[in-house]
Amino acid sequence: VQLQASGGGLVQTGGSLRLSCAASKSIFDFYRMGWFRQAPGKQRELVAIITTGGTTNYADSVKGRFTISRDNAKNTIYLQMNSLKPEDTAVYYCNGQKLLGGVYDYWGQGTKVTVSS
Repeated sequence: VQLQASGGGLVQTGGSLRLSCAASKSIFDFYRMGWFRQAPGKQRELVAIITTGGTTNYADSVKGRFTISRDNAKNTIYLQMNSLKPEDTAVYYCNGQKLLGGVYDYWGQGTKVTVSS
């Protein structure tokens, strides 16, 4: 399964972006999908996840500003990012996780988001 992330770019503080992650196969194959990010010099961190059943979870730093969603027909998940802050600047990675007797993680190539102050 391949995951293709897109939608990153340069935006001013307070602006919005929408990231997309298209899967090469059905996203129902994944127990959950989500977005992680990695800022320069920092570890990769979870931003938001969504399960097959639609349950969502967010990092405290993005609650109320970011929304994760899924379009099963398009095999795509989205991350709507509003009220962006400079500290949101990072490379954002799409993730899909399968549970097949163990945990298997699939990663997209990353899309860069830069928020200027």
